[in-house]
Amino acid sequence: MIGPSTKRLILLAVTLLTIGCDQATKHLAATHLAGQPPRRYLADTVRIHYVQNPGAFLGLGAGLPPWARTAVFTVGTAIALLLMAAAALRGTWTTPQLLGLGLFWAGGVSNLIDRALYGRVSDFLNVGIGSLRTGIFNVADMVIMLGLLVVVVDHARRLQQGRQAP
Repeated sequence: MIGPSTKRLILLAVTLLTIGCDQATKHLAATHLAGQPPRRYLADTVRIHYVQNPGAFLGLGAGLPPWARTAVFTVGTAIALLLMAAAALRGTWTTPQLLGLGLFWAGGVSNLIDRALYGRVSDFLNVGIGSLRTGIFNVADMVIMLGLLVVVVDHARRLQQGRQAP
């Protein structure tokens, strides 16, 4: 398995790269896209449109009172991320599991920074075909989903290997 120093280094690198990329793209979106109509690319498969999201994923909870949004999306998320960091540093993880947890955590931290500073998260990406589209998201959301995918694929791979063992 992975030693404590290597764990910390992986988590630090993933976190710094994720936060740096996410915050830079959010700044660029705010600077160049705010107040502009959506931009469409690749035959409208990709849309870039700047929005401020006071809620969670897909705007869930956006209608809650500000104190409730702060309690759930800022304080609650901070507590969950602290618990996740403790589990990542203390647990025994394979490299893919640790990478997946680190990606998930780093994306969550970057969105938490926005919530703590501004009370909302900047989103600007949307993909789809015709009326079948995603919600509007950001780089941190992509990293969160990538981290989840890495953990799930590694878990499925390990289950499959366990079934094939004699």
